[in-house]
Amino acid sequence: MIELDSPRWNELKHAYGIATDTPDFLRQLDRFPVSDNDAEPWFTLWSSLAHQGDVYSASFAAVPHVVRVLASDPVRAGCDFFQFPTWVEICRAKNNVSIPHDLADAYRTALHSLPELVALASDREWDEGFLCCAMAALAVSKGQCAVAEAALELSPQVAKEFTEWFFSR
Repeated sequence: MIELDSPRWNELKHAYGIATDTPDFLRQLDRFPVSDNDAEPWFTLWSSLAHQGDVYSASFAAVPHVVRVLASDPVRAGCDFFQFPTWVEICRAKNNVSIPHDLADAYRTALHSLPELVALASDREWDEGFLCCAMAALAVSKGQCAVAEAALELSPQVAKEFTEWFFSR
């Protein structure tokens, strides 16, 4: 994982250009283990690193930091800590984006740690949003990006409609 003060951030890109601002937003996550994706730093992280389904070199550098903060308190961490790395990987796979070589190991290690973090979060209350993010994180960690994307869209109503459709065909 590249350090937040590494000069490498000056070479990484996000939706709006060079990602020199990304480390500051990632540092803010340490102070906000409970997420609200409409508030900072999540709003900027989502809009710059997973912009309308596109991902960037800085996205792959950011994921290990998000997962690092998630690992510090998976019981209290909000949905975004699971959803963000999941969505980055879904978008990477859908758009066939290459991971920069120097970021690949830390990125993959972060994704592979998601099942353990989902298990550690099992002691908390799960609303339907958290359940969808947790299921998607499990799927993406095992390379099942299409299943992960479907899991993010599940709600009790969608699941009911899917089951009715599935058994009626």
